[in-house]
Amino acid sequence: MKKLFLSGIILYASSLWADIIRGEAVYQANCSQCHSTHMTGGYGRDFNLVSYTRKKAKIIAYVTDPSEMYKEFGYTANAMPTLPLPKNEIEDVADYIDSLQPFKKWMKHQ
Repeated sequence: MKKLFLSGIILYASSLWADIIRGEAVYQANCSQCHSTHMTGGYGRDFNLVSYTRKKAKIIAYVTDPSEMYKEFGYTANAMPTLPLPKNEIEDVADYIDSLQPFKKWMKHQ
């Protein structure tokens, strides 16, 4: 029973890791032109800051429809285009962004 449980955990962890790797590829192909991950600047917000301040569900919602979400994030205008990404790629890039910071701003309030 322990081996089955351990195997399940390993399988789940490896699938999560695969989502992050696929998400990094989506980031490189679609997001890196505007967003950095090393605080090196860019037109959009650095994804380390996004990872620290936003929950994964909000990242998914924003990538899916930025023109609907920009006011909720405190922006006065929307500069992010709606990307023609399938749902699985949006979820993968959200997993990648979420993985950049292990500690989140919202964790302090719990």
